[in-house]
Amino acid sequence: MTHSLHRFGRHEDLTGDYIVFAMPARGINDSEAVVKEKAFLRLALRHDPVNIGDAKKGGWYQPQKDVGPMIHWHRDTSPDPQRVIDGVDARGIVTAVFDSYEKMRAFVQDLQELDLGISINISALADRAAECCGECKITRHSVEYSLGFQGRTDKLPSKEVLELSTMCGHGTISFGLAEKMLERVRTGRRTPEEAARTLARFCVCSIFNPSRAERILRGREVDGG
Repeated sequence: MTHSLHRFGRHEDLTGDYIVFAMPARGINDSEAVVKEKAFLRLALRHDPVNIGDAKKGGWYQPQKDVGPMIHWHRDTSPDPQRVIDGVDARGIVTAVFDSYEKMRAFVQDLQELDLGISINISALADRAAECCGECKITRHSVEYSLGFQGRTDKLPSKEVLELSTMCGHGTISFGLAEKMLERVRTGRRTPEEAARTLARFCVCSIFNPSRAERILRGREVDGG
């Protein structure tokens, strides 16, 4: 069961959202896990990801220490992929997030040639993941599906809030924070890019897609809410 299954959105929107995981298994193929995970991340950078991360420490947008009231006016919001790679110090899960099928497929193809000897998981629309496996001549091991939300769905927040908050597989992007960023974009207090990067810092599992978040937030900017 992967924590990325429950991303909410329309089919056409999710065609720009791909996550690739590397997951060594304890006691089975975790020999030199740190070396292999760093190699995975370095290779991902060659394919223009929109986020990379370590599931234990977060992605390339991370919270800062010792912040004060003026942080919003001078925060460094640039991605820091090297910090992510340097921070991998134990066996775990590392991720790369892409905003196009072509980038993801090219990365998976290079991963196949690199042959790290650890499990690779593609989290995406099932038809696109199957297409990638077919093009790369990979025999898919298994597939998992999300059945969506059940029960009193009338109690759920707006679709835009769900689209943003479900991009963190551990639920650390709250509905309230997502709504706040949507409102700040609508009122011109944040650009879609600034709001997307703010949200990304709260995703501890590093699977947030800031490129997709910008598209969602830009829709609120255009339609005025």
